[in-house]
Amino acid sequence: MWGYILKRLLLMLPMLLGITLVSFIVIHLAPGTPVEVQTTLNPKASLEAQQRLKELYGLDKPLHVQYWDWLKRLAVLDFGLSFSPDRRPVWDKIKERIGVTLSLNFLSLLIILLVAIPIGVLAAVKPHSWFDRGTTLLVFLGFAMPTFWLALLLIMFFGVYLDWLPISGLTSLNFRQFTFWQKVQDLAAHVTLPVLVASFGGLAGMSRYMRGNMLEVVRQDYITTARAKGLPERAVIFKHALRNALLPVITILGLSVPGLIGGSVIFESIFAIPGMGQLFFGAVMARDYPLVMGELVIGAVLTLLGNLLADMGYALVDPRIRAG
Repeated sequence: MWGYILKRLLLMLPMLLGITLVSFIVIHLAPGTPVEVQTTLNPKASLEAQQRLKELYGLDKPLHVQYWDWLKRLAVLDFGLSFSPDRRPVWDKIKERIGVTLSLNFLSLLIILLVAIPIGVLAAVKPHSWFDRGTTLLVFLGFAMPTFWLALLLIMFFGVYLDWLPISGLTSLNFRQFTFWQKVQDLAAHVTLPVLVASFGGLAGMSRYMRGNMLEVVRQDYITTARAKGLPERAVIFKHALRNALLPVITILGLSVPGLIGGSVIFESIFAIPGMGQLFFGAVMARDYPLVMGELVIGAVLTLLGNLLADMGYALVDPRIRAG
C-alpha cells in the first residue's frame, strides 16, 4: 500500500509539470497584457514607460524563457512577485485567503456526504415512492439552476425579505467586540448562505449517483442470498450493499474537488468573501500572471491529491483492492 502511494506521488510530478506548461501557455494567449491593463487608461503612460514595465515583469523575454524562469522559482517554492502595484509575494497573498476557501469547501463536501448518501440510499431502497420522486425533482432543480442565480435568490429571500442572515463578508464590523460564542454564531450566520450555494449542485448530483449505484447493487445475487439467509434488511443494506455502492461515489468525490474550488470563484465574488476564488478572479482580470499561475498550481496539487485520496478510499472500502 505504501509503495503504491509513493509511486503515485512520484507520478504526480510529470503530471504537475504538464499542467503548469499548458496553463502558462494558455494565460499568455489570452488577449491583453498586464502592461496594457495598467497603462491603457493612463494618458501619461508613454511607450518608454510601457517598455520599462515589460522589462520589470520579464515580459520582454521569449515565452519559453519566461516559463523556465518561473519553473526555477517554483522548484524552490517561490511563486514570484505579483504584478499588482503593491508587488507583494504571490504566496503571501494566497496564504491570507487559502484557509477561507478550503474551510468553505470542506464544509460543503461534508454536507454533501452527510446528506446525499442517506438520500440516495433511501431513494434506492424505496424506488418510485414519493420520497424518490421528490428527491428526483430536487436533483433536476440542482442540475438546472445556475449557481449565481441561486445565490441571488437566497440573498433576496433570507437576507433582504426575512433579514435572517447577512449577505456579504465573513464577519460583522464589530466582530472583535463579541464574546466567543457570539463570534461563533456570527461566523456561522455569515457562512450559511455561501456553503448552501456551494453544496447544492454537488448534493443533487451525488445523491443521484448514490441512488443509481445502490439500485444496481441491490439487484445482485449476493444481496438476494443475504436476504434468503434471513439477515435483517438494515444489515443487508448498510453492511453488504452500501460498501460496494460507495466505490463509484468515492471516485466522483475525488474528481469533485477541482469543481468546488472553481465554483468558489462565483459564490466568493457574490458574497464578497475574501477567499482564493475572489483573488483568482481579480488576478485574471488584471492579467496578473504570477498570481494566476500560483493559484492554478495549488488547484492542480489539490486535484491530484484528491484523486490519490479517492484511490486510497477504494482500498479502505474494498478489501480486494488492499489484497491486490
